[in-house]
Amino acid sequence: MAPRVCSVSELSPNQAKRVVVEGHPIALVQDSAGDIFAIGDTCTHGDISLSEGFVENDTLECWAHGSQFSLTTGKPLTLPAYEPVPVYNVDVVDGDIFIDPTVTKEI
Repeated sequence: MAPRVCSVSELSPNQAKRVVVEGHPIALVQDSAGDIFAIGDTCTHGDISLSEGFVENDTLECWAHGSQFSLTTGKPLTLPAYEPVPVYNVDVVDGDIFIDPTVTKEI
């Protein structure tokens, strides 16, 4: 089974939380509908933590240069970033979040 990351109650809607799972920095986001997403926490334009950025609808925006990344695909939707970040499967069991950082979604 994938490692436990945190509980759902540790997330705030429309805010990102940085977690490190087996050496992989991951940004966790719970949207306003309650869905939970996990994407790579490092902006592909620069070595910036995305979890310090802004959640808008289904995107996470890098605070430094404004690139917005899709929470579902990891693809950048605005420049200057042009490379996607990884997207991870999220399993929620009894209020706990589990992520296997070695398995990314194929989009």
